[in-house]
Amino acid sequence: MALTYAELESITRDYFKADSKKAVDIYFNTSFWLDYFMNKKKGLWERPNGGQNIRVPLEYDGQEGGFFTRTSVLSSNDRQSINSARFGWKHVYGNATVYLTDELENAGEYAEVQMVTQRIAGAQKTATKKLAQNVYNAAGDSSELLTGLLSLCNETTTTAYGNIQEADLASADGTTPWEGKCTATVEGVSLAVIRTLATYAKISDGPGGKPDIGTTTEALFNIISGILQVQQRFTSDTDTAKAGFTNLVFEGKVLAADDYCPTGYLFLCNSKYVGFGIHTQGYFVRTPWGDLLVTGVAAKSMKIFWHGNMICTNRKAHAAHSNLS
Repeated sequence: MALTYAELESITRDYFKADSKKAVDIYFNTSFWLDYFMNKKKGLWERPNGGQNIRVPLEYDGQEGGFFTRTSVLSSNDRQSINSARFGWKHVYGNATVYLTDELENAGEYAEVQMVTQRIAGAQKTATKKLAQNVYNAAGDSSELLTGLLSLCNETTTTAYGNIQEADLASADGTTPWEGKCTATVEGVSLAVIRTLATYAKISDGPGGKPDIGTTTEALFNIISGILQVQQRFTSDTDTAKAGFTNLVFEGKVLAADDYCPTGYLFLCNSKYVGFGIHTQGYFVRTPWGDLLVTGVAAKSMKIFWHGNMICTNRKAHAAHSNLS
């Protein structure tokens, strides 16, 4: 006998309620980036409730000031130093469908419940995989995909990021604070490479002035780990390890392997200036089960939706290195 909509809803509510930790972990257990920045809510964490874009303010210059004497004329001019980046909404879904034929083939209440929960878990895995795969992509502002790390670090000056081109922001000293940073030197990964890349993305010598998060491929991570094991110049980040992700802490930076990081890349990011903006009604929300018979298919379906994007408030605080071996 086919499950009623009330029964499907009951099973779905029990799945998310009775074993909520396991259900929630499915979204984050395959990607260090998603676990750190979305699950643990490290870095930027904005929850806008609407608008055409996800708008994040950024400060890129100081105001008038300097030394003076008793007879100096002090400037009262206002220097434009506040702007905002605008990141488009990106939308992800995972689909769960229960076909009538599958319901009839699953005998007994236990088998039917297992089938439905399996479909729901599949929808969750699809949504999280799509997000994890897109964290590192180079999609631009107009793309339907996440505005990922390769877009953040893109050095093409005329390519907008957050609807701002590099030349659109200029400080009084002539520097460009919205500069994308990516080194393409062909070389082997080493501690010197990590230090140089961190310095490249430095915005100050004080606390929080250098990148504190690094992700790379497992192959490159293993090389770094081998170097540090020999020199005994590392620790481990407990929270990251508890989540099941292989990591090291080196000179204040959590370095982790991420399966979705593109080959030959190392990314160093400053968690003070990067993260996620997610709609208040778009954080893995689900729809009620609906009938697909109107489309000619004997089945019931539900979807899990995510609405948001990756965001940044200080672009030059992050850097990427490609062509590493």
